[in-house]
Amino acid sequence: MTDPEKERLKQEFRDALLRKKERDVHGTAHLDAQSKARGTKAHADHHREFRRKSV
Repeated sequence: MTDPEKERLKQEFRDALLRKKERDVHGTAHLDAQSKARGTKAHADHHREFRRKSV
């Protein structure tokens, strides 16, 4: 490759990387969203009682 071809190729890669970085900046971070998974022991009304069987 000649020197102008290398520079053109480098510039194309720089431009593509810049476009990629700009696209990532505008994405959502989902910082305001809540998780779908909730704690398994979150509610006391789901607590099961285990009693010994009387003989």
